[in-house]
Amino acid sequence: MTRPLAVARLGVVAYDEALRLQEDTRQARLRGEIADTLLVLEHTPVITLGRGAKLEHVLATRDELERRGVLLREIGRGGDVTYHGPGQLVVYPILDLKPDRCDVRRYVTDLEEVMIRVAALYGLTARRIEGLRGVFVGEDKLGAVGVRLSQWVTMHGFALNVSTDLNAFDLIVPCGIRDHGVTSLARACGREVAMVDAVEDAIRVFTDVFDYAPIVHGS
Repeated sequence: MTRPLAVARLGVVAYDEALRLQEDTRQARLRGEIADTLLVLEHTPVITLGRGAKLEHVLATRDELERRGVLLREIGRGGDVTYHGPGQLVVYPILDLKPDRCDVRRYVTDLEEVMIRVAALYGLTARRIEGLRGVFVGEDKLGAVGVRLSQWVTMHGFALNVSTDLNAFDLIVPCGIRDHGVTSLARACGREVAMVDAVEDAIRVFTDVFDYAPIVHGS
């Protein structure tokens, strides 16, 4: 059954502001005041620590992070440590999975499927690796997933490296994985990839994977 979906293309948003927006949107969805909503954005530089994160996976000192203008935030999503910054497409679905989609594993797998299909549009074969979350091109991680569900309404989501400065990942052990590198659409393709194109591709693929009705455009 298809459902309506509101999409908000937000541009570059500081992490704290986006987190407040996610929570406000989730509360509105819980109250039934809005439809399922997709928040699509980029972040200013930030390292986030999920519930399973180990501090030793942050390789930079707080002084170095401050010097480089990178925030450090502990948050309520699943997963370990990750980096967000300009050039990375971040998608936060605020969805009510009730009554017929109450399956966390399926939800996470579908988020990965969105990234796999977006990568295919750029001629890339992205894949899952058993025992790990996210998607990979070869042995390098292209996109990460970290979610939180409360009363079957979702928060957080996925981050797909489009034209991200991959040197920023040297500040951390990405997702706690030491034996895989990090890549982006631009690096893997060997050419520039416009964020505006990646945004529209991700929205279109998301509606296909999750079987949404024609998009209701948000602000």
